[in-house]
Amino acid sequence: MVRILWILALGGAVWGYLRYFEWRNVFAPSLEIESTPAEFGLEFEDVTFISEDGRLLHGWWIPHEKARGTIIHCHGNAGNIGDRAWMAADLHRLGVNVFLFDYRGYGRSRGLPTEQGTYRDARAAYEVVRARYEDVENPPVIVHGQSLGGGIAIQLALDKPVRALIAESAFSSTVDIGQHLYPLLPIRLFCRFRYDSVAKVPRLTIPKLFASSRHDEVAPFELGRKLYDAAAEPKQFVELTGGHNDSGWGLTPAYWSAIEALVTKAFGPPLQ
Repeated sequence: MVRILWILALGGAVWGYLRYFEWRNVFAPSLEIESTPAEFGLEFEDVTFISEDGRLLHGWWIPHEKARGTIIHCHGNAGNIGDRAWMAADLHRLGVNVFLFDYRGYGRSRGLPTEQGTYRDARAAYEVVRARYEDVENPPVIVHGQSLGGGIAIQLALDKPVRALIAESAFSSTVDIGQHLYPLLPIRLFCRFRYDSVAKVPRLTIPKLFASSRHDEVAPFELGRKLYDAAAEPKQFVELTGGHNDSGWGLTPAYWSAIEALVTKAFGPPLQ
């Protein structure tokens, strides 16, 4: 009997460690915000808002005086919105408002991140944007997700009426990426946070832009391509240059051109 109890205790400890190991690998939040849009010459508004389940969240509303629409950015699993201020500055040049927000547990947003929590937070962020358009039921919105944020953006596009989706350095599911990174671990058995985007994206009929790099050391190119292949039309794929954290439009002009074209398709030409 004692031996059985020891085995059960050991098994419980191992299971608990695997769950903690998973959480630390899926979510890597940072609380300190080191940069703001002001450093890039942008006026912005600090926004606090409440998630569906009562978490206090934080974001930045970056208005454009001649906005033809709004881009909501869903960031990746590490850092916080301060690490994406430069990205907002680039997107702002397209003649759009930009809304950056932190999931629970990131930056100034309260709580601990979970998969369902990030989905709730993205929906709350959408409602912040919708409120800016007052009586417009379906405002002109594009959702842009990077890495893990790609999965969050895909879920948001299923939950709310957005005009287009950009999934940058995204991947098919966290089960797939976990098995790639840790082939000896039973990822499928204990994975709670699945972000099963490959099962969701076939239901999206809005225009979609996917971008991945063959040199991405975190989200393998093959898993980005798997996500694209599963998507319904209309869709476009751009191959990026560089690693996971340095492969964006700065190194791949074709990607920026594709974003410009998608924004114009969704929002119309720049306002004069």
